[in-house]
Amino acid sequence: MSDAESKQIERMKSILGTQKSAFRADRQRSLENRKADLAKIAKLCRDNVDAICEAINQDFSCRAKQESVLGEIVFVINDAEHTAKHLKQWMKPKKVSVPLNLKPGKAYIRRDPVGVAGIVAPWNYPFQLALAPLVAALGAGCRAMLKPSEYTPATSELIKTLIGQHFDEDQVAVITGGPAVGQAFTQLKFDHLFYTGSTQVGRLVAKAAAENLVPVTLELGGKSPAIITPSYPVESAAKSITWGKLFNSGQTCVAPDYVLAPKGREDEVASALIAVAQAQFEDVATDDSYSAIVSDRHYQRLHDMIEEARAAGATVLQPEHDAAEAKARRKIPPTVVLNLPAESKLLEEEIFGPVLPVLGYETLDQATDYVSDRDHPLALYVYTTDKAEADRVLDATLSGGVGVNINLLHLSIPDLPFGGIGASGQGAYHGETGFEVFSHNRSVFHTGKWHPSRLLAPPYGKMYENITKRQLK
Repeated sequence: MSDAESKQIERMKSILGTQKSAFRADRQRSLENRKADLAKIAKLCRDNVDAICEAINQDFSCRAKQESVLGEIVFVINDAEHTAKHLKQWMKPKKVSVPLNLKPGKAYIRRDPVGVAGIVAPWNYPFQLALAPLVAALGAGCRAMLKPSEYTPATSELIKTLIGQHFDEDQVAVITGGPAVGQAFTQLKFDHLFYTGSTQVGRLVAKAAAENLVPVTLELGGKSPAIITPSYPVESAAKSITWGKLFNSGQTCVAPDYVLAPKGREDEVASALIAVAQAQFEDVATDDSYSAIVSDRHYQRLHDMIEEARAAGATVLQPEHDAAEAKARRKIPPTVVLNLPAESKLLEEEIFGPVLPVLGYETLDQATDYVSDRDHPLALYVYTTDKAEADRVLDATLSGGVGVNINLLHLSIPDLPFGGIGASGQGAYHGETGFEVFSHNRSVFHTGKWHPSRLLAPPYGKMYENITKRQLK
C-alpha cells in the first residue's frame, strides 16, 4: 500500500467520525432541508451536462453522449425530483391498529434515518450509480460517503469536485482511490453499506460488512435471459433486444445476456438481431454513438470469450465493420453466437458486452426450466402476445425484475423497486423503496399515564386469572 493510499484511508476514517458526530447533532433533517439537498443534485446535473458527458467519454475512450445523457444524467434528475415530490408523504409516520386488549393507546411506525451511509459505485454507469443511491440516502435524511470506481478516474474526480461544490464534507464526501482504498472503505462501520458491482466482489463486501454487523444492499448482476415465444414477431423482438443489448455496448447489468428462441428459428432470430444492429450503426468502429469497452482488460476478456466459442465450433455473426479500426478503438462489434457448447464461458459467465448467444428450446416449460436451473437473474424478459403465456413464464421463474415485450426500461420507473435476488443481489432501491433502504422502521406504542397492563403486574392474583382466561378462550 502506498503512502497516498494510507493517507486516504486515514482521511476517510476521519470523515466518517465527523459525519457521525454531525448526524447525532441533527438526527431529524427537516423536509425542507432534504428537498433542498435533492434540488442541489438536480442542479449539479443540469449545470454540468457537457462536463459529465466528457468525463465519462474520457474514461471509456468513446462513450455515446446520447447514452450518457439518458442513462446517467436524466435518470438522476428524474430520481431526485420524484423523491422530492413524494418525500412529505414518505416521511409521515404510519399508523397501525391496536388490539382491543392493548387499548387505550396509539401505535405507529416512524421512518428514521439510519445515519451515515457508505455507497460503492461501479464503472459501467459511473455517474448514475453513484448519485442515484445518494438521492435515496439524502431523501431519507442520512449523510453519505461515496466511493466511485477507480476504472473511471475522470468521472470520479468530477463527482468529487461537483459534490464538494454543493455539500459540506460532514454531509456528503467522495473518496477516490484504488482497490486498497475500496477494500478499507467496505470495512468501515457505516450505518448502511450500499454496493453496486459484480457478484464476486459483492461476496467480499458482504463479508467485510458482516465483521461490523453493518447492513448491506448488494446490487449485483447475472445472466438475464430474453425469451421469445412462438407467437411474437421475430423482427419486433429483435428491435427491442438489440437496443437493450447494445446500449452502452452491453455494459449494463440488466442487458439481455442470452436469447431463448423457439427450436428451428434460431438462425432467423440471429439474422434479425444482426440486421437491426447493422441498421443502427453503419460502422461501429467509426460511429461515436456506439460506445467502446471501458478498458483493455475488459476488451480482451470479451475477445477471448468470442474466440473460445469460435474455436469450439460455434457460429459467430457480426455486421460489416472495419475490424482493425474497431480493435484500435477498443470496440467489440455487435456479435450473435449460435451452436454454443454448454460449457462455453459465454453461457457460464455474465458477458457484460455486446455479445449475445441464441439458444433453442422445444417447449416453453423447457425454456423456463433452463432459466430456473441457474442463479436467479437480475432481470428476465419475455416477448409474447399472450398474457397468459407471460404469466406462465413469471410463475415458473424468479428474477429481480421483469420486462414483458420490453427490456431495460423497468429500472427507469421510479416506483418499481430495482434489485436482484440471490446471486443477483440483496435488497432493492429507487423511489420509496430507496427511501426505505436508508430508513429504520421504528415501532412506537404510545399510551397515557395509566394503562390496563398494570393490572397484570405481580403479585399475580384474581385479576390476572380473569384477564388471561378471557384471552385464552
